Amino acid sequence: MPAGQRSANDGEGEEGWDQEGYDPDYAFYLSQHMGFEDSVSGAATSSQDQPAVATNSQGQRETPEGGNQHNLKRSQVIDPIPMDVDNTESDDEGDWSRGEIDGLFCPICMEGWTTGGDHQVCCIPCGHIYGMSCIKKWLHQLGNRGKCPQCNRKCKLKDIRPLYASRIVAVDQELQKQLRSLESKCASLEEKDADWSRKEKEWKKREHDLHVQVKDLTERTTYLEKSLNDARSSLQEQLNYGNHLRNNLLDEVYYKFFFIDRVNQGSPPGFIILKELQMQGARLFDFDIHNQSLLLARRLSGMGGAYMLTKISLLTPHERENIQLPVNVKVVKDLRVSPHDRLALLASLGKKLSVISTESNNTVLTYDLPTAAWSCAWDVNNSQYLYAGLQDGMVLEFDLRQTSRPVDSMVGLTDNPVHTIYSLSADSALSSGRRSVLTASSAGLCHWNFGSSEERSFLIPESLNQGVCISLAYGPKSGDIVASFRPKVQMEGPTGLSQPLSTQSSSLLGQAVQGLHAHYRSVGGTNSITRYQKLGSTCANVDRIRLPQSAVIDRGDKNSYFAAGDEATGDLVLQELPTLEFAQRIKSSKPPIRDVKYSRILDSELLSCLCEDTLQLFRCKLP
Repeated sequence: MPAGQRSANDGEGEEGWDQEGYDPDYAFYLSQHMGFEDSVSGAATSSQDQPAVATNSQGQRETPEGGNQHNLKRSQVIDPIPMDVDNTESDDEGDWSRGEIDGLFCPICMEGWTTGGDHQVCCIPCGHIYGMSCIKKWLHQLGNRGKCPQCNRKCKLKDIRPLYASRIVAVDQELQKQLRSLESKCASLEEKDADWSRKEKEWKKREHDLHVQVKDLTERTTYLEKSLNDARSSLQEQLNYGNHLRNNLLDEVYYKFFFIDRVNQGSPPGFIILKELQMQGARLFDFDIHNQSLLLARRLSGMGGAYMLTKISLLTPHERENIQLPVNVKVVKDLRVSPHDRLALLASLGKKLSVISTESNNTVLTYDLPTAAWSCAWDVNNSQYLYAGLQDGMVLEFDLRQTSRPVDSMVGLTDNPVHTIYSLSADSALSSGRRSVLTASSAGLCHWNFGSSEERSFLIPESLNQGVCISLAYGPKSGDIVASFRPKVQMEGPTGLSQPLSTQSSSLLGQAVQGLHAHYRSVGGTNSITRYQKLGSTCANVDRIRLPQSAVIDRGDKNSYFAAGDEATGDLVLQELPTLEFAQRIKSSKPPIRDVKYSRILDSELLSCLCEDTLQLFRCKLP
């Protein structure tokens, strides 16, 4: 029979086994191959306690009593397999290490102990823990030589103490450190996850913003491409028109007739319409040459008559921005964009003069006024100065470097509201240290000098006795000045009521009377005092109540024109200066005409006309 095995009939009455079948050599075998320090065999093989185990000639182990120990009470004893619990490499499912086994199994039988019964967990004086039945068998086998299977300290059966615990597990400090390390890593990963989530949200928002920008740029590109194609088509039409005209002119009379007929129809050469925009509640506007845009003052419906500003890009008219105004601004009477910076000046009946940034859309400065402001203007020669015309006839001068109060003020020669104010160019001022402005009230035109000890202000005699001045237009390059008048009314008529001096014209609007447009220019005077000369006048259909706006189409060294509304027909009429001869008539979409402005932007001459909720934009094709 091979060594290490026993037959089914063997095992009873053999030496070396107690009555319950416990084999000390089997414990020796287990302790040797489970890696315990100083096992049972260690105690048994010491020279003082027990002789070494020998092997007979047949390869069978012999007990100290000389008996063969090849038959065990176990069904089978496996050949010894070296086990190093601490160094065993784990497979895919993970083998248990020595540290994981401690506290879970009895070191003698390697079976799990229980909280009660024969195999209840217990300990001996040295502190090692075993199953109750296993340690009793061990000590009973050794008798008076009983020792701990692990540390060899002497022990007896009476020293066994049962332990009442559901489970005995030794705390592994290394595992605790690993646990804390893993918890720290988890916290770090959670923090990183939160950070990545936040960044993901930011990236998604940025992606959305980029999509919006791409969409806007695509629309703008499409619009610019269309504008470029339209410009090319228009240029080609002009070339074709010039070739056709040159090839078909039979004589000078035919040419003059054709030219005059085309001008009277509002066709080239003249102003052609580029765009018509719907702007609900628009009252005033001005060109912003720095931002290539239009700035409009609008009165909102259903909000107590509150005003707001709206910016419209000239390159992409669908791009609009609204600028909210403070409630105390009230009615906006005048709006002027600075020719020097991205700033707008606002005069209102709320006794405020406001400076607004057209770049940030914020109010950067507000001046408190003694009374309501009717008009405002920027100094054309110095970007720091600005002016306001008040309801009581006063004119105030402000310096942006002085934010609390005006730097100068002058009482008007009349107490009529100053409804229009212009800063005169340096050539008109005649003196580098003097700043001059030209204003209009119902009494006529008035010249004001700031920063000078000379004559401070005077009424322009040529504008007196012309009627009630209702409008003033000025061209800083050419120096052309055009004022519009309506007839004064008699205070005492045949029926005791006020009567107009002239008869009322037939009008589609029912508010037109026959007035006049007068053309002026400044001329040199004595002692550096500016004087004015009236160059001519012409009859016009003007409004009997409103104060309309007009404009000088200031083309520098080219012919200049005067643009104003015809209140009888609702058309925009252009007249050549200085003769005031009729040049072109442009149909307005929804009369009456509220405001007219001219500017040169992007090498194009633009004329704009604001009617009732409609803004028309024209491009110049004048020779």
